[in-house]
Amino acid sequence: MHVCVLGQGYVGLPLALRAAEAGHTVTGYEPDRKRCEKLAAGSSYIEDIDSTRLRQVQRSGAYTASSDPKDLKGFDVAVITVPTPLTDRAPDLSCVREAGGVLAEWLEPGASVVLESTTHPGTTREVLIPLLEEGSGLVAGQDFHVGFSPERIDPGNADWRLENTPKIVAGLTDACLRQVKAFYDSVTEVTVPASGLEEAELAKVFENTYRHVNIALVNELSRMAHTLGVDVWHTLELAATKPFGFTKFLPGPGVGGHCLPIDPVYLSHHVKARHGQTFRLIELAQDINESQPDYVVRRLQDSLSRRFRRSVHGARILALGAAYKPGTADARQSPAVQVIDRLRTMGADVTVVDPYLPDGGSREIPFATAGNGMSVADFDAVLLLTPHGEFDLTQVAAEAAYVLDTRGVMAAAPHVERL
Repeated sequence: MHVCVLGQGYVGLPLALRAAEAGHTVTGYEPDRKRCEKLAAGSSYIEDIDSTRLRQVQRSGAYTASSDPKDLKGFDVAVITVPTPLTDRAPDLSCVREAGGVLAEWLEPGASVVLESTTHPGTTREVLIPLLEEGSGLVAGQDFHVGFSPERIDPGNADWRLENTPKIVAGLTDACLRQVKAFYDSVTEVTVPASGLEEAELAKVFENTYRHVNIALVNELSRMAHTLGVDVWHTLELAATKPFGFTKFLPGPGVGGHCLPIDPVYLSHHVKARHGQTFRLIELAQDINESQPDYVVRRLQDSLSRRFRRSVHGARILALGAAYKPGTADARQSPAVQVIDRLRTMGADVTVVDPYLPDGGSREIPFATAGNGMSVADFDAVLLLTPHGEFDLTQVAAEAAYVLDTRGVMAAAPHVERL
């Protein structure tokens, strides 16, 4: 089939290449011309996609990157994988609307359109379908097929990839579901049919809401345990020995990535805007997790004052990691970045080291490079924010005057404090 994937980011590029490898002819539509030029040159900007793999499917003729909407003509399946960010604390579906408008011009009878972008229940039916029908003059479920299949991409996860992660699929009608399922059966190992579009949309935002709420719970627990003088990390290890009724979550500097800080807001905002009801647990979890970077800064400030009788202002701090999770360059909504920003605003001299992010400088964070002549011992404090495997934490513990470990991965010691 001729498959078009709109958006060539963390979700769209892996899907496009997998579809090409499965035998489809794929157009990766990317309106960002600079990104498109990189792809056309065989250079991947997504860490989970090796450039060699990209060039292989390009040489086969199965994949072409394009920023020209005309290349969408004649598609059999189009998958929308565009961002759904927050603007002024409210869901922003402008990219979905733009993608729907572009597709409508090239939509032909018998084709299928699938939305993968995370959103609130009702988006496919109430936002996307009207755009497709109005722009094409065709009727959804009658002249063309429409579906929703939530993305489950986990950047940096080598065990669970697109092809072996179960894929939820939903359709406007039974015929739509069959078409959507047939496509994803060709690129993934397991598909899970949903009874309706809204159930599939809700499943996605609930998956991330579940994580968001439980992370907020352990973040709050860690604060209370610190006040009580109790080791929260050991407490969680003890609780995790229960073989039923308990799932282990860990505290940290906050939540990051495109999903956790954003997806639950789509659900709570939609419920409030549509029905005037408050999803209280989501809003409380949001408050806790959003305040966690400030809590990290306060803990560091208190420790510097108590241990060395000095303030954060002017302190030399080595921040290890700026991505939102280990083993990835993804710094979207990263709490580590927020912690670093707050410390710099307070006058701290912060050096950031992250092997996955560009050394030599960034628009937001100037990153220190390995071999810049500095050692761990040159800093007043080390702040472990993202425990990449490349960090020698044994050396850090041996050389640092003081370490605040926000991830609980270092052994506790007189000079190593866990959040």
